[in-house]
Amino acid sequence: MSAAPKTAGPGALQISLCRRYRFAASHRLHSARLSAEENQRVYGKCNNPFGHGHNYVLEVSVSGAVDPATGMVANLAELDAYVAREVLQPFDHRNLNEEVAAFRATVPTTENLCLEIFARLRGFPAARLERVRVEETGNNSFEYAGE
Repeated sequence: MSAAPKTAGPGALQISLCRRYRFAASHRLHSARLSAEENQRVYGKCNNPFGHGHNYVLEVSVSGAVDPATGMVANLAELDAYVAREVLQPFDHRNLNEEVAAFRATVPTTENLCLEIFARLRGFPAARLERVRVEETGNNSFEYAGE
């Protein structure tokens, strides 16, 4: 018979929790710092003046000690509500360039989307934010784990 792992105090067992979310948003990749020709060369069809959309998949990873009373790192309902308030509600079915203040002056590449989402979720109180991963297409995903 083996002993149960420690779940509280110094040296406590640390577990990572990864949760997946989905949202749809449109954007145009265009930099005011570049000429029209440079924007077309750099961003190609993603520089379409009318924009284009993606069905994004967001993975959020948090970690912490297992609470001995609940057996959980974080309550999923609390994490879901936090992600919904900070990311899904402001981004889902939005034009990122026009409806999300952070992207009015920043090109809404998925790299920048990753950085913005990480900044918005950093304050989750129940566990430590480890990383965010944003899948733009089946071929492209971006991951950020903070500095």
